[in-house]
Amino acid sequence: MSMRRKIRIAPSILSADFADFGREIRAIEDQGADWVHVDVMDGHFVPNLTFGPPAVAAFRKHVRTVMDVHLMIAPVDPWIDAYARAGADILTAHVEAGPHIHRTLQAIRGAGMKAGVALNPGTPAEAVEHLLDLTDLICVMTVNPGFGGQKFIDMSAKVRRLRAMIGDRPVHVEIDGGMDPVTAPLMVAAGADVLVAGSAVFKGGSVDNPGVYGANIRAIRAAAEGAAGA
Repeated sequence: MSMRRKIRIAPSILSADFADFGREIRAIEDQGADWVHVDVMDGHFVPNLTFGPPAVAAFRKHVRTVMDVHLMIAPVDPWIDAYARAGADILTAHVEAGPHIHRTLQAIRGAGMKAGVALNPGTPAEAVEHLLDLTDLICVMTVNPGFGGQKFIDMSAKVRRLRAMIGDRPVHVEIDGGMDPVTAPLMVAAGADVLVAGSAVFKGGSVDNPGVYGANIRAIRAAAEGAAGA
């Protein structure tokens, strides 16, 4: 891509201190986070259990930027209105989570949110080819969803294919899994513009030592921006 893209860093609060979410959210935003990423898991679609609508509504009170809610659940449709009421700005559903993803994306937009669609590592880019006009964000998983701290899976070819398919549509390409100053430039060079990072942002810091969060965010951003437009 020759056009320089604005890079957004979206720390995943799955790596935050679960006993202090309010201060953790304020800390990462104060230290330069562009979005706050919330991983919702149901113990069924993925082998972990995290946050329901009441928790997300509680997070919303502290989020001043963009609350990016990633649903790793199945089914999705019965929960769309609940996450809209909880205050999600972007709601992302997995293409693998149900048989009618087109209808799901319509319902997300109809509830007043931006609509995202996520792809597991084994799912090809072509799975969303006919959804691009209903989509505001495509989340490319670079780990198998369910747990933080996993080893990065290089999805550069998929991201390049998606960016070519998107063309001039205003669709973000988000990367979720294993993002750090080494892996982020690979994905940005391929066409990504939103980077979800959990352990790479929160490692070594705390709400009482938030400058470490800022240093980690700046390191990822600097490495990614060096590759933007490549």
